[in-house]
Amino acid sequence: AEAAGDAGLGPGPGLDPGPGPAQEGAELAAVIGATVPTGFEQTAAEEVQEKLGSASRISRDRGKIYFAVPARSLPQVHRLRSVDNLFVVVEEFKDYQFKENKEDALKDLEDLVKKLPWTNPLKVWELNNSLKKKKTKRKKHSLQSPASKEKLSDGGEKGGADQKDTNDLEDCAQNIASVEPTGSQDPEKPQGVASQNGGEEEEENNEQLDARDEVEASSGSGTKAGGGQAAEGEAKVLKFRVTCNRAGDKHSFTSNEAARDFGGAVQEHFQWKADMTNFDVEVLLNIHNNEVVVGIALTEESLHRRNITHFGPTTLRSTLAYGMLRLCDPQPTDIIVDPMCGTGAIPIEGAAEWPGCYHIAGDNNPQAVKRAANNICSLLRKSESKDSSTATGVPLDIIQWDICNLPLRTGSVDIVVTDMPFGKRIGSKKKNWDLYPACLMEMGRICTPGTGRAVLLTQDKKCFAKALSRVGHIWRRAQTVWVNVGGLHAAVYLLRRTCERAEERRSFW
Repeated sequence: AEAAGDAGLGPGPGLDPGPGPAQEGAELAAVIGATVPTGFEQTAAEEVQEKLGSASRISRDRGKIYFAVPARSLPQVHRLRSVDNLFVVVEEFKDYQFKENKEDALKDLEDLVKKLPWTNPLKVWELNNSLKKKKTKRKKHSLQSPASKEKLSDGGEKGGADQKDTNDLEDCAQNIASVEPTGSQDPEKPQGVASQNGGEEEEENNEQLDARDEVEASSGSGTKAGGGQAAEGEAKVLKFRVTCNRAGDKHSFTSNEAARDFGGAVQEHFQWKADMTNFDVEVLLNIHNNEVVVGIALTEESLHRRNITHFGPTTLRSTLAYGMLRLCDPQPTDIIVDPMCGTGAIPIEGAAEWPGCYHIAGDNNPQAVKRAANNICSLLRKSESKDSSTATGVPLDIIQWDICNLPLRTGSVDIVVTDMPFGKRIGSKKKNWDLYPACLMEMGRICTPGTGRAVLLTQDKKCFAKALSRVGHIWRRAQTVWVNVGGLHAAVYLLRRTCERAEERRSFW
């Protein structure tokens, strides 16, 4: 397309995907795009550097990072704890010049398909497919009903559906895959990507707008790339869909139109067959103002769906829980407390990733404690099934308690990490005015003076700021991370405990 000629091509600065078209036997490299909880892009980049040794570039479109890895590192990429969805980048345009006329702009997108370097990304997709075959087989028999899937993929960290209300007392041997619907059966899935990223950008308008329009474009029937699938389906015709996520108000077209026309060109180019729900390949067209990224999805569902099998009304994403924990830099032997644990997403993530620490979870709601206990049982069974010879349990206990009157010794805790009630689905804004200062005082009492720290998530920022000003002698704000939680503009606060002694409220200690 003429527009493509003016665009900046390639993966962007600092991301060299390696040599050109990979010959057989040569090292196949890929630029991987990952969606992450907005606000925690830097955390994700640090994890990629630490675990894969690759430098990341944070996208201008919040909630995405890009990094180059050899294709053989794909298993490690899937084990990253801070990323929600993964895709291999086909091409990135830093400054794509869209035509003002809708028909011309869409024609350019159609023409672009023939010029894109599909070969290597499709090889990476095929390799990724071969790696996850066993996992998919294991999950096939445990598909959820469309209703509960819809709730799960409603884009919100706080929006986990309370689909297990009646099942809280179920045996904790419940199949942990039951909340992992196969992506090919879940037409709602890509909205998690769209809403998580687009929603933050359009926050000011309080509208989801077309930034979160998610469109599946139809497209067609069989291809050379499909030849690589011969082992799986006797050279079967590949089925695909195009998902377009668009943010920005300067485009003359909608996400729907872009996906439809781009998808039509993909169909013509590859002769693939269109299927909105039972697709093999998902082509992504991400448009953020003048930045355009074409990719191929490597995940069928968000990677944040791990550890949790029993969901509550405000279940936190595991990826966000990981980001919060990482923010407070846990050290071996640290005692980490989540005094308002809900379904246990934070302490369970903590116990799985920082087993050298001791994690204590608590909540005042008996239903939440039961759900968290069931989730801990699932985690135990998962660790036992991995290697029964070394299974020693998880360093995590759960208790029902009152957040304002914790049964913990003064100064005995190193870290407090919790998701505080927003006053929407849980509690109320009015109650928060009394609850927040009382919580901060009690957290200050149990935390070690001078070295203790707290990482607290809330959307009720005004109330939190007022409460913090009242306990400024105990807590000092060190960092604020702005995050998008299910479409709500929230904040994660890193607080450090001052050396000031907290007033004793525990005569029996």
